[in-house]
Parts: sequence; structure tokens; C-alpha cells
Amino acid sequence: MNKDLTQGPIRKILWIYCLPLLGSILLQQIYNLADSLIAGRFVGEAALAAVGNSSEITLIYTAFAMGCNMGCQVITSQLFGAKNYKGLKTAVSTAFIAFGVACAILMVFGVIFTKPLLRLINTPDDIMESSALYLEIYTFGIPFVFFYNIACGIFASLGDSRTPFIFLAVSSILNIVVDIIFVAVFNMGVAGVAWATFICQGLSAILAVFFLFRRLRGMKSEKFSFFSSHLLKKLSIVAIPSLLQQSFISVGNIIIQSVVNGYGSSVVAGFTAAMKLNNIAIACFFAFASGLSAFFAQNIGAEAYDRLNKGFNYANIFSWLVAVPFVVLFVFFGDICIKFFLDKLASEEALNTGVLMLKLISPFYFVVSLKIIIDGALRGAGAMKLFMIDTFVDLVLRVGFSFLFSYLLGSNGIWWSWGVGWSIGTIVALFFYLKGYWKKNFGFIKDVN
Repeated sequence: MNKDLTQGPIRKILWIYCLPLLGSILLQQIYNLADSLIAGRFVGEAALAAVGNSSEITLIYTAFAMGCNMGCQVITSQLFGAKNYKGLKTAVSTAFIAFGVACAILMVFGVIFTKPLLRLINTPDDIMESSALYLEIYTFGIPFVFFYNIACGIFASLGDSRTPFIFLAVSSILNIVVDIIFVAVFNMGVAGVAWATFICQGLSAILAVFFLFRRLRGMKSEKFSFFSSHLLKKLSIVAIPSLLQQSFISVGNIIIQSVVNGYGSSVVAGFTAAMKLNNIAIACFFAFASGLSAFFAQNIGAEAYDRLNKGFNYANIFSWLVAVPFVVLFVFFGDICIKFFLDKLASEEALNTGVLMLKLISPFYFVVSLKIIIDGALRGAGAMKLFMIDTFVDLVLRVGFSFLFSYLLGSNGIWWSWGVGWSIGTIVALFFYLKGYWKKNFGFIKDVN
């Protein structure tokens, strides 16, 4: 069901809109966790390291898909807020055509360069073949990742965060079941984990695209164009910086992964477990940021500018309320969390690595959540240059300090780079928001027919 975010009490509509997004994010993380959890518990430490190692590269593919998601969401949200349904449908059709071509190119690249990419990040020899197998299978499912994310971005722009949640719930539960069957019953190892992901991503993508097109057919409008170079340009203005931002983060994580890989597969396994848990918390903050992006975009499209700052404040409160339990859990019960990913024969080094990483980075969630919310506001306003700058500052510092601190303190020094990068990136983002530079982008879609 479509939802107008430009009317009604802000706290209530933003909370109701964000709840399914939060649920979707948590399910998506469970979806991802299932791979590592089942690999670590049923196959072993090396399998966990292989899945985690490959995941850093799959995040590049996801980054491209998320960039397309954000480009679609911002533009279609503003068009929906302005009640320009003809332009909205043209934007959707244009996005599917253009981003579909980009997806095909990326998949070919991934198939050709699987092993070179793994060598580039210093993958240990004992997990090279398993990592390559997982990555090759995953790469063939890239179209599912793309089209699911594009469809979900458009659903979000229509104020509907519930429908994607339902699709993802079915897919996530199925993923866990298929993972267990393929790995624990059929003994397919890392390949079973990859095929389970492939099947479930395909299911969620097909459902999302089918119901999206049915929803759009129900919206009355004048005859629309299947492709518009003008709208492609506007989509690209938002999508390309978003794509680059997500890609920079993924490339930064890969560089950090290469530093971690230098300490051996036990440290890689502990790092993988901690990163999976950390990603859950960060993803929750992104849920509120995504909700705020749609809120900002719809209200800017409707010229309801007086609602923006109140929405921003509520989104921050929501994210801090979510940060508290994560910090408590990771600081005081990190060992219990990490043990879920490791079998009984896992090394003490793997366990200690994961526990220490969680304890060092989780207190900074109160800082990074603010930055993520600001990024959501900047993205919803179409202020992509500012969005790129504060992200790049965070990333460069995080990568640079990972090298410096690892040189000075060994593998334990790497974890400090997160807090430093997040803190400085947040200061830059807050400066941009408080100065109001993002307001220059109002009227971004006024010329769309």
C-alpha cells in the first residue's frame, strides 16, 4: 500500500514507516549471517573464513545494487511527493533498462576476475579454492541482487516499506532452511552455502519485481515513456555518487581485509564473525537513514520544507535507542556472540580477535549512527556531493589508520581505525547539515514532465 509521508504527525508516520525497514534490514542480516553461521558450525573455521573473505568482494556487487536502489528511491520519492505519476513510471522503466545493462557488465567482470580479486586481497592459500567457489556461484546471482534492490527502492519511494519486508521474510527463512539442508544434510560444504543464497535471492527478486509492476499498473497516469535520457541523467546524479560511496566503502573494507588476511586464517575467522555482528548494528542505522531519505524526498517534492528538521531529529532518536542494546550486548557479552560462529575446535586466537574487535568499535555506534542519519537526509535532498565528501573522509581515514595502527599495535590495532574514521566523518557530515548546504538542491525534479 502506498503511503504519503507528507501528511500527518511526523513521529508516528516516520516510526511506522521505518519499522518494516528495520525488520527488513534485520532479516537481510540474518540472511547473510546464516551463510557464515552454518559454514562455521557445520563445516569448520576454514569455511567460515572462506565465506567471510569472499563476502568482502560480494559487498562490491551489493554496493552497485544499493547505489541503483538509492538513485531510484530519491528520484521516485520526489516524483511521488509531487504527484507526478507519469514521470514516476518513466523513471522506473528507465532505471530497469539502464541499471540492467550495468548489472550484466558487472556480472561478466565478476566471472572473469574471481581469482585475481581474491589474490588481490591476499587470500590465504588454505581457503583460496573455497573462497573462489563461493564467489563464482554468488556472481551468477548478481541480477537477482540488482533487481531486488531496485524494486525495494521504488517500493520505499511509494511509502510502502511493508511489502519488501514480507518478501524478505519468506526468502530469509527459506535461506536458513536450504542452507541447513545443503550443508548439514547433503554435505555440500561452501558450495551449498552459495547455492542456498543464489536460490533465495532469486525468489525474493522475482516476487519484488512482479508485485512492483502490478502496483504501478494500478496508478492512473498519462501515457509514459519507456526510456528518458533526461530522467536517466537525474537518476545517475543520485545513483552514481551513491554507487561510488558504497563501492568506496567496500573497497576500503577489502583493503582492510587484506591487512587482516596477513595475520592468518584464525584472525580472519574472528574478524569475519565480528564484522557480521557489527554489520547488523550498522544496517539498523541504515534502516532509519533510508526511511529519512524517503521522508525528505517526498516532503521536498511536496514543498513541505517545515517538516524536514523534525523528521531528522526523530530519526536520530530512533537510531540511538537501537544503538544502546547493541553496545551493551557486544561489550559485555561479545564472547557469547562470537562463539555462535565458531565450532568447538576453533582456535583461541579466532575467539579473542572477534571479542576484542566488538568491544573496541561498538561504543562508537552513537557517533556513526548520527553520520548515517545525516547521510540519509543529504541523500533524500539530492545533495550527493556533500554525501560523497563526508563518506570519503571517513573511508580514507579508516583505511589509512588500519595500516598505521596494525604496524604499531599488530592485528589488534586495526580495530581502532573504525572509531577514528567514524568520528571525523561524523564531524564533517554534521557541519554540512547544520550549515544548510543541502537546501540548494530543492526543486531537483521540477522540470520532469
